[in-house]
Amino acid sequence: MIPRVLARPLRGLARSYPVVTVTGPRQSGKTTLCRAAFPRKPYASLEAPDVRAFAAEDPRAFLAQYPAGAVLDEVQRVPDLLSYIQALVDARPGPGQFILTGSANFALLASVSQSLAGRTALLNLLPLGFEEVRRFGPVPHDLDEVLWRGSFPAVFDRALDPADWYSGYVGTYLERDVRTLLAVGDLMAFQTFLRLAAGRVGQLVNLSSLGADAGVTHNTARSWLSVLEASYVAWRLPPYHANVSKRLIRTPKLHFLDSGLVCFLLGIRSAGDLRHHPLRGPIFECWVMSEILKHRVHRGLQPALSFFQDRKGHEVDVLVDRGASTLAVEAKSGRTLASDFFQGLEMFDTVSRTASPGRRLERRLVYGGAERQRRSGVEVLPWSAIDKVDW
Repeated sequence: MIPRVLARPLRGLARSYPVVTVTGPRQSGKTTLCRAAFPRKPYASLEAPDVRAFAAEDPRAFLAQYPAGAVLDEVQRVPDLLSYIQALVDARPGPGQFILTGSANFALLASVSQSLAGRTALLNLLPLGFEEVRRFGPVPHDLDEVLWRGSFPAVFDRALDPADWYSGYVGTYLERDVRTLLAVGDLMAFQTFLRLAAGRVGQLVNLSSLGADAGVTHNTARSWLSVLEASYVAWRLPPYHANVSKRLIRTPKLHFLDSGLVCFLLGIRSAGDLRHHPLRGPIFECWVMSEILKHRVHRGLQPALSFFQDRKGHEVDVLVDRGASTLAVEAKSGRTLASDFFQGLEMFDTVSRTASPGRRLERRLVYGGAERQRRSGVEVLPWSAIDKVDW
């Protein structure tokens, strides 16, 4: 077990709120984190059928076992329990009583917002950030190895073969979460949809095209993509909405939270296979985006991410709203710096002056090479130093 970045904001919020709820994908380490952060609290998993039945059939007796609170795992399995937790914390106010975890995002959040509004803080635990991967030992020097391995804790903690682990992960996810969140009648069609979505990583979301290729309707594709987001498999990066031009793209981009999962879904079974794969660039972009997202989320910050693209094809991969400033970031998988790597950042410098006069703009390029430098006002960052800067 390694210390997680989210541990500090988790303990901090537990000193202010009676309940803290931690959500995130399965196998991201929520249980390990919460039990390590609160080792003296009793623990109960609502995944266990007998525990779940007890909590559902007699919630008052179940909670009476924990007069000082507890860590309760996978609480979305018994959503009615949250109303009884509400009554308890209202009757005996005090911080840090219950630490709740859950994997099914919209099912859990719907229950939390209804029962625990104002009583719980919400945190998300995503797979390992690169700084956390380092804590397991020396990281590979090869970028393709890093992208292919992904960032789920089990792959590193148990030194598992990524292809074998992701096979089991996808199978478990399909059998449990998808059928729990949404009635999927044609499992094969959904598997096809999942692979096609992985093939569109880093692209603008086109539900009509995605659905047609998977053999399902536009509405079904929309519903299935929502399930991928709710289960923390995929996420949509929203477009930049400054009122500078009506020619800006208004469609979000599709990203996955884990590059290793993308590689598995695309049939990439080794780092060598990835080296010459036509989607290596978008997979690298996906990795950079997810590292920025994890850096912020694991510190308890709002993501505040968007991307810029106009109808002439000018684009910046991600914009980070940092309050007093904007950070514009480009991701390029090439190992050798080229002048066209900087074009989007240079163009956005002009756009930013018009859209937000007086607002400070910082520009950063993350690339597949090894040298760190500054060029034309742009900080050039090698991929291996992505965890060495503030996002």
